[in-house]
Amino acid sequence: MFIGRERELASLNNLYNSGKFEFVVLYGRRRVGKTALINRFIDGKPAIYYMGVESNAKQNLENLSKCILEYASGISAETSFASFQVALETVFRLSEKERIILAIDEYPYVARASKSLASTLQMLIDRYKDTSKLMLILCGSSMSYMEDHVLSYKAPLYGRRTSQIKLLPFDFEETCQYLKNYSAEDKALAYGIVGGTPSYLLQIDDRLSIEENIKKTYLDPTSPLYEEPLNLMKQEVREPAIYTAIITAIATGASRMSEISSKVGEDTNVCSIYLKNLVALGIVQKETPYGEKVSKKSIYSIDDNMFRFWYRFVPENASMIARGAADLVYKRIEPHLPEYMGKVFEEICKQYLWKLLLSGKSSVEFTSLGRWWGNDPARKSQAEIDIMGVQDKNTALFAECKWTAMKVDLPVLEMLIARSMLFPYKNKHYYLFSKSGFTKGCIDKAKELRNVSLVTYGEIVKGL
Repeated sequence: MFIGRERELASLNNLYNSGKFEFVVLYGRRRVGKTALINRFIDGKPAIYYMGVESNAKQNLENLSKCILEYASGISAETSFASFQVALETVFRLSEKERIILAIDEYPYVARASKSLASTLQMLIDRYKDTSKLMLILCGSSMSYMEDHVLSYKAPLYGRRTSQIKLLPFDFEETCQYLKNYSAEDKALAYGIVGGTPSYLLQIDDRLSIEENIKKTYLDPTSPLYEEPLNLMKQEVREPAIYTAIITAIATGASRMSEISSKVGEDTNVCSIYLKNLVALGIVQKETPYGEKVSKKSIYSIDDNMFRFWYRFVPENASMIARGAADLVYKRIEPHLPEYMGKVFEEICKQYLWKLLLSGKSSVEFTSLGRWWGNDPARKSQAEIDIMGVQDKNTALFAECKWTAMKVDLPVLEMLIARSMLFPYKNKHYYLFSKSGFTKGCIDKAKELRNVSLVTYGEIVKGL
């Protein structure tokens, strides 16, 4: 089942329709759907698709040769080109006569095995770019390799690409397209449990309850996701044990560098290097209070919902899961789900605000959104605002998000207004987001103020 990716497909089709040489770099984390996107795009088009293997140059050349010869002759051949240069030049020459797509998937595997491949491609692109109708796609899951050896200004291929696409996990709206049989609340819970990575989302069966899915995907030692985070870290990094310790520390409540360092038992300078890599992989997010470029108040959180759920609940229950006590483990997890969903709901609300802005319906034309925390001198305490967005020096929005079974009452709105007074903006608009609705007192006050939007979670889902 292929869902979403309309924007990426439109971009690829526009490049294809140009009729001239195009070179697209497509990259993103493992399991995010890069191969599915390529296959959907090339369907029905003249294309040579080749997936690199983690082997030596000889095997990769033989496999690539088969793909090229089969395209050129229509029959499967066992012969091989003498070199990557000869093989690729054959494709460039074919593309002088017709529009051809050459998609090399898992390019890092091939390039690592053949050190001169990037320079060979550079030479051929420079030689044929004005006469070729080739659309070249280089795709890779190794984020660091694609950024350092393909996109970097030091890389041989720098300046040759005509487009690059960093494929990200689905947002909540796209995720809901897959979870059609679920109630609105269960859609949010499923998004919070596995996130928007297509491969993980496919593990969710929307004919089963959330409880059954959690047991099936996380509390069963034979399930694909049971060891997925550990296996993924082994593929991406050299010292997975330290990375795992850092992610576990964050998942269980450590957010500041000093707290993480203390839990892991490593120096802060060491932890900072590992955290930087985790941020680059899209697993961890570094946040500073909204509006502050550099801050000692920076905190870290897990940015991928599957990783966040797994590290929050699986390791501490691993012994019980191994013994088949899924029912008992779920009973331990269930009371923590509302608290766990708080951060997930904040992200859903941010996506809703962006959608309002892009559709021209936002009361504040912000340029970015973020969380703010800091000192409230009037109350001599720490304060936090779930979402902030600034339009200019006079206008800003402030939002609070509540994923609870209780209706949001007037004191929540009053607290948000009070905290907004820490900022000098003259024009302020307030958003309250609630899973369960609002009390009459809150609704009446919002009507009186006329600069307050009360949004239920049900309204967010209806607007998708």
